Amino acid sequence: MTVKRSLLLASTAFLLALATETLADAPPNILLITVDNLGYGDLQCYNPDSVIQTPSLDRLAAEGARLTSFYTASPTCTVSRACLLTGRIPQRHGLTDQLAGVEGNYGVGLNQNEILLPQILKRAPTPYATGCFGKWNIGFAAGSRPTERGFDEFIGNASGNLDYYRHNYRERHDLYQGTKELHREGEYTTDIFADAAVDFITRKSKATQPWFCYLPFNAPHFPTAGNKRPGEPNIWQAPDWAFEAYGLSPTETNPEKRYRAVVTALDRAIGRVLDALESAKATENTFVFLMSDNGAFRLGREGLDVGSNSPLRHGGVTCWEGGLRVVAMARWPGRIPAGSVVSQPMWSPDLVAASAKLVGAKLPSGVVFDGKNPLPILTDRAASPHESFYFVYRNHAALRKGDWKIVREKPNQPWQLFNLAEDLLETHDLASAHPERVQELERTFAEWERTF
Repeated sequence: MTVKRSLLLASTAFLLALATETLADAPPNILLITVDNLGYGDLQCYNPDSVIQTPSLDRLAAEGARLTSFYTASPTCTVSRACLLTGRIPQRHGLTDQLAGVEGNYGVGLNQNEILLPQILKRAPTPYATGCFGKWNIGFAAGSRPTERGFDEFIGNASGNLDYYRHNYRERHDLYQGTKELHREGEYTTDIFADAAVDFITRKSKATQPWFCYLPFNAPHFPTAGNKRPGEPNIWQAPDWAFEAYGLSPTETNPEKRYRAVVTALDRAIGRVLDALESAKATENTFVFLMSDNGAFRLGREGLDVGSNSPLRHGGVTCWEGGLRVVAMARWPGRIPAGSVVSQPMWSPDLVAASAKLVGAKLPSGVVFDGKNPLPILTDRAASPHESFYFVYRNHAALRKGDWKIVREKPNQPWQLFNLAEDLLETHDLASAHPERVQELERTFAEWERTF
């Protein structure tokens, strides 16, 4: 072999090794999906008794980790989203209740001085392209909109719920591209948001810049009477094919059966987004995380509260497990073991910490973050970095520490005590049997409150 040929082969080998190293070290894309009010017991991979067809979500769980003790930091739509995007609990970022009515949803909402996840990713050593497609629900006044808070692109709704086909919230049209109204009446919102995410992923994966796609679906949020025309029935809305998947007619009147079609339509949309990653050859270098914003509502409203949180107690807007412990999955091929089940407790503020770690970004100084990096739990099955989890929503409050949890529904009520390892349904109040444990958790609750 000639010296020239040897040098050429060595040079080629070096360049290939360098390219491989660069690819391995390239910051990953991040796909963060939230679904709206999906119940802990709605998916067969969480509840074998469920009859809802969700092959895409089953696939996601099989290809990554299914989290069985993942908590939203608040059991309601608006507040949970603010916690997810700031990495902070409500008592720190100040948005402690649901935005109400047109005035609330189109007001300032979350304090505009709060730093959101896309803004952190913009400041990473390799700045990220950012897109948001779906339900915003944390304020839509000037200065509060997604493209004014770190997102390059936005297609979605400002409010907490909208009609799936008319795209109105109360009397107001509520579908936007950037800050301008987008009129696509007759198209199903779940598909609009999935299509936008597919387009973003396809375009951005062709470039060298890493990307962050936040995909907050409004499904399967319950239908709202205030969004309907006079005399129009307030029923669950889904495409005809989703009813046919169950052998049903689109005119089916049973709300439980109609709900199944809504979830199945959502599942197919998520599947199309995952397929887009495959088509773009971006699967291997994309961290995917999916969670429900809170548990299914179980308030006793006929035809509306049909989701299941089995085997958990109660649901949304409460601090029982059914309101706080939510469906969550994570996938990162080659890092997160496929088919793993993670029982270590984590919560939604952890996603800011995880994303910052993934991209090598520094979190802003002088800001208290409640999330801790969950990647060692997901990739190496490490212990949870959290000592305790604090929850307050309206009159409800709870604190989890280890396997123990205290709960109360009103501030003037005594704490109830449950051992979640032995009583996930929270049916056996052990407060009188373990007063010292109640006192310990009360002290931890008070310690949290001294930090605000």
